[in-house]
Amino acid sequence: MYLMKIANISLKPAPNLPHRLLEERFISLLQSCKRSNQVHQVQAQIITNGFQYNQYITPKLVSVCSSLKRMAYARQLFDQIPDPNIAVWNSMFRGYALSESYREVVVLFFQMKSMDIPPNCFTFPVVLKSCGKINALIEGKQVHCFLFKCGFRGNPFVGTTLIDMYSAGRAIGDAYKLFSEMFERNVVAWTTMINGYILAGDLVSARRLFDLAPERDVVLWNIMVSGYIEDGDMVEVRKLFDEMPNRDVMSWNTLLNGYANNGNVEALERLFEEMPERNIFSWNALIGGYAHNGLFFEVLSAFKRMLSESVVSPNDATLSTVLSACARLGALDLGKWVHVYAESHGLEGNVYVGNALMDMYAKCGIIENAIAVFQGMKTKDLISWNTLIGGLAMHGRGVDALNLFIQMKNAGQKPDGITFIGILCACTHMGLVEDGLAYFQSMVHDNSIVPQIEHYGCMVDLLARAGRLEQAMDFVSKMPMEPDGVIWAGLLGACRIHKNVELAEVALQRLIELEPKNPANYVMLSNIYGHAGRWEDVARLKVAMRDTGFRKLPGCSLIEVNDAVVEFYSLDERHPQREEIYGVLRGLVKILRSFGYVPDFTGIVRAT
Repeated sequence: MYLMKIANISLKPAPNLPHRLLEERFISLLQSCKRSNQVHQVQAQIITNGFQYNQYITPKLVSVCSSLKRMAYARQLFDQIPDPNIAVWNSMFRGYALSESYREVVVLFFQMKSMDIPPNCFTFPVVLKSCGKINALIEGKQVHCFLFKCGFRGNPFVGTTLIDMYSAGRAIGDAYKLFSEMFERNVVAWTTMINGYILAGDLVSARRLFDLAPERDVVLWNIMVSGYIEDGDMVEVRKLFDEMPNRDVMSWNTLLNGYANNGNVEALERLFEEMPERNIFSWNALIGGYAHNGLFFEVLSAFKRMLSESVVSPNDATLSTVLSACARLGALDLGKWVHVYAESHGLEGNVYVGNALMDMYAKCGIIENAIAVFQGMKTKDLISWNTLIGGLAMHGRGVDALNLFIQMKNAGQKPDGITFIGILCACTHMGLVEDGLAYFQSMVHDNSIVPQIEHYGCMVDLLARAGRLEQAMDFVSKMPMEPDGVIWAGLLGACRIHKNVELAEVALQRLIELEPKNPANYVMLSNIYGHAGRWEDVARLKVAMRDTGFRKLPGCSLIEVNDAVVEFYSLDERHPQREEIYGVLRGLVKILRSFGYVPDFTGIVRAT
């Protein structure tokens, strides 16, 4: 059908159709283009009919290329136009802005200015917004001066964009000066100025202007509420919300997210039940709020409730959050069900869902499924590569992780700090100390990534596990930041493996300073003393541990039974099915002993 439309134009000579009618047909065809090859087909007919430099068609052609994210091709077309009019320039500005190439917008604008091409009122908002996005305040001021000379000072749309630009550059004084000098201040101008004060952290001035605003629409109310949410003042948030007239569902959702982000789960649940209307963002706020606060059982319960009660269908954000909860709880069966649901509802190719599926399968122990998801993804982002590299490393498949890293670089994807955490973990599992050191150096020198404490922790773990404890301590001493408890705990664990009592005592002393209330560290050193037969030191540590007043948390297990995740603890006497559980454990012990298994309790010290 599309080719027939083009054929109808190409078969009729241009003289047989009025000039304006051909223009309208070409513009209509361009607006219907969904793919690049369609644009090329229409462009061929535009050239055949002599319209390649038409003042109406050319801007639309550039605009369509921009919307299809073909800015390189759009620029090629633009550069071939001998005398582009302002509509073509504006199309290029909008295209670069849509593709987030804000610096290109600014550079192109000053090129236009140097050619003495007069702008119009549609030029300045895009250019000023781009200046704000890249914090190009100096260039923004130059644009401001230029538009003043061009007579656009009184344009309210341009004025509002100027306020937004100065606010983004933290020049809030200049923004307010502009606001106070505006001849006509509509609700958009008031909203932009108030939002500027909120961005600058000045809630007092924001509220003062809010109270003075002659007109307050739902957007302005929501922005003011969001400002108090960012400040953590949920009492004022609720007070303002109760005063808000004409609250829409997004107003309720804003407050829901506020309670979720500030950790007030009870208020989140109460507000959700009060809502007169719920949309997908309401359910996502509830589910995401549970996840944000570590309540992963509640995430799964809310998801099941959504499926059974709501007419709203889950979207990619919903499924990603639920899959993350499945990964944390080991709920493999539910995770598989979500995978099938995503496939049957057209979300299989969604990159966010794909990344969450890989993470879930990797953490639930089914790495082959994670690999299959990765291979089936048509679009992969940095998180996709990082997730599978980390998953392979976690499963001890270091060779596969390193090979995938090579594929990643060959695909043109630039690694980041998280990528190298996965690579260093892969080296640790394989004992590749020299390779790990080489990757660490490559991260710094070849990729210009500043090592964070996680990278240093990986290197210390790599050296310590390999028995190079003195080198690991030397690495710790040269860190540009203070080592945290994770690094010292890793060293303490390595000291247990390699029976280095002296270094273990140093590590414990540091851990006591960082985590004085964590008895697990005492237990670790007690076991090291037990291995060495130093029972007096074991007794001394048990007294020290008792003096902290804290007990080591018992081991916890999670298993999935009948579409539900069951949690139970070591030596658990409170579980409602404890008799059945202990009966199964006794049966397992008998089976193990029948095969000749004898547990080794040498050096193990019970925490009391």
